[in-house]
Amino acid sequence: MKAATFIEPGKVEVKEYEKPTIQKPTDAIIRVLRACVCGSDLWWFRGISQRQAGSTVGHEAIGIVESVGSAVKDVQAGDFVIAPFTHGCGHCAACLAGFDGDCLNQEAGGNGGYQGEYLRFTNANWALVKIPGQPADYSDEMLNNFLALADVMATGFHAATSAEVKQGDTVVVMGDGAVGLSGVLSAKLLGANRIIAMSRHEDRQKLAREFGATDIIAERGDEAVAQVMALTKTGADAVLECVGTEQSVDTAIKVGRPGAVVGRVGVPQKAEMNTNNLFWKNIGLRGGIASVTTDDKQVLLDAVLTGKIQPGKVFTKQFALEDIQAAYEAMDQRTAIKSLVVVSDR
Repeated sequence: MKAATFIEPGKVEVKEYEKPTIQKPTDAIIRVLRACVCGSDLWWFRGISQRQAGSTVGHEAIGIVESVGSAVKDVQAGDFVIAPFTHGCGHCAACLAGFDGDCLNQEAGGNGGYQGEYLRFTNANWALVKIPGQPADYSDEMLNNFLALADVMATGFHAATSAEVKQGDTVVVMGDGAVGLSGVLSAKLLGANRIIAMSRHEDRQKLAREFGATDIIAERGDEAVAQVMALTKTGADAVLECVGTEQSVDTAIKVGRPGAVVGRVGVPQKAEMNTNNLFWKNIGLRGGIASVTTDDKQVLLDAVLTGKIQPGKVFTKQFALEDIQAAYEAMDQRTAIKSLVVVSDR
């Protein structure tokens, strides 16, 4: 089988591998239909973080279950599924509390190989999200919506729920990548009245407005804070931090009103931060790894099926698996908001 492989910073290639097999009773083998490139993949692609050379890559996919282990009862061969990156078991303390991104029974090294023809998926019984029917029942646009639920939409939604967004709120969204745009869509879904998107890029500003943004601020740092205060007078009720840089986190705290909550899903790019600024405004800071299976099953899959949200619009360029290098370069060079990778037809 073919799968995308990390060679060195700035270089990925498609290589041949043995097709994966069931190794544990809780496994499933999935034939991948569509995958994509994540903003977090750019960390190792750019050489900012370390990744083992020769490792397979990708952590978002939809596909067809080909076979299951003996302990897997809730999905079966032939099912059409979303394959989240979180691999929650569904019965540990974290999963039962709704935080399957922090599942206590995740298998090490589970994220990788989604950008390939076949995937061994662990904790398959609960973690996989079944989609009604078969791929042929849906349009290409709908398939893209399902793919977004494997990570990016669920991560944006996690930012919004962590920030406790509720009906009528004023929300600021830090970041105009696919996660930030999904955060805009999530804030709208949860009933926010005013959504201020921080964005410098025209194509992303346009999609942010389509997703529900009422205001756009292009400034950064203290200028951005001043703009938010000019619009809101008191600051935002909730802030979605979808970047992870020191400046983004600092700004997120400063634009919240007293008592606001910052929902943080941007992977931290600095080990330390000054939490004293939270104290002086009674601002809460929550968030982390998304609860993909939990939120997909409880809210997001239904929202897609009923047409309430169309998160697949974040995919602005499409590539074949053989063109995986170009898919990464499009993300790296910001010519795509998010790169879709078509692995096989329906």
